[in-house]
Amino acid sequence: MFIGCLFLGMLQTGYAQKPTRKQLEERRASLIAEMQQLSRLRETNKKKEISLLTQVEDLDQQIKVRSDIIKVTNRQANLLTQEINENLNKMDNLRDELKDLKDDYALMIQKSYKSKSGQSKIMFLLSSESFKQAYKRMQYMKQYANYRKKQGDQIKERTALLQQVNTDLIQQKKDKDALIAENRLARKELDKEKQAQDALVAQVRKKSNVYAAQIRKKQQETDEIDRQIDKIIADAIAASNVKAGKSKSNKKFALTPEEKTLASNFASNKGRLIWPVERGRISRRFGKTRHPTLPNITTYSSGVEIETSPNEKVRAVFKGEVLKIQNVSGSNLAVYIKHGDYITVYYNIKKITVKVGDKVDFKQSIGEVGLNAFNGKTILKFLVRKNNTKLDPSDWVKGM
Repeated sequence: MFIGCLFLGMLQTGYAQKPTRKQLEERRASLIAEMQQLSRLRETNKKKEISLLTQVEDLDQQIKVRSDIIKVTNRQANLLTQEINENLNKMDNLRDELKDLKDDYALMIQKSYKSKSGQSKIMFLLSSESFKQAYKRMQYMKQYANYRKKQGDQIKERTALLQQVNTDLIQQKKDKDALIAENRLARKELDKEKQAQDALVAQVRKKSNVYAAQIRKKQQETDEIDRQIDKIIADAIAASNVKAGKSKSNKKFALTPEEKTLASNFASNKGRLIWPVERGRISRRFGKTRHPTLPNITTYSSGVEIETSPNEKVRAVFKGEVLKIQNVSGSNLAVYIKHGDYITVYYNIKKITVKVGDKVDFKQSIGEVGLNAFNGKTILKFLVRKNNTKLDPSDWVKGM
């Protein structure tokens, strides 16, 4: 997902209610931005020694995003079709209403012309049998004049409304034609990408055992890093309890009043935290994931992996204190930031700009994203924990 784009979140986001044109346009803009980011990253990766397996994964992600763009564009075109039909019905109703108003108005003008002389009006008043009747006749004449003016105003109003609906209709048809044309081109690109994917998959399957072994080895290394993270946080929890005069066997941080407030503030910002990098896309999500090409291969991630541009700055997602800086085999360094009893972990960082014990602020730079040794990409892995409970970062970071 491309950061800074509205709407969040969302390759898999659905609509509980009928989406508006604005919502669909925002969604489409977000997907197009993500596609552009994917294209930029793929161009960068072409200059590197990227494995065949990684190329398949990249292309699979691009196909998914392209398919989502086509789906959203179709929804936009369908919504425009509905609006066009509604406006056509509205124009028919307005024409009928305008005709009735004009006919009624013409009849009034005709009657007024026959009795337009001032003398006939005076005679109408003078022929009254009483002052009360003369007064009522005067009121009637005023009401008739007002009604005539109102009818004229309504004709002007309906004419203007009809013209506006017609203008909207013309624009809607142009917008729909443009969307259909864009989708036609997108489908051609999708067909090309699927053909390229089929060719790559065929190559991968020839050496499926080799690639499966590589993935399993990488997963074992990832699992070992997760065990190290668990131990580092467990040791920090034990140290906090010893310092507070409590049993070090406690599984939760012993918090000071200030840390309790910080933890509460962190929790209240669930779903609103910033991304740990300014620009990037999710290349691997939290939890179990089936490999797109190799059958029976499932991987697990305790956080999210964000692919970004070389030398991208890493920033703290919330204020806190640097708890640990860890050397991670094959992943440069990892920085742990404590927010009360919440921990955010950022690993595969180079050029660290903080040290243990530093107080960091929201958005503060803590280093740069390094290269991933397994696939040669610039990838940051980001984790969120409460004590030692693994949390899905997508639930905490806005639009992830």
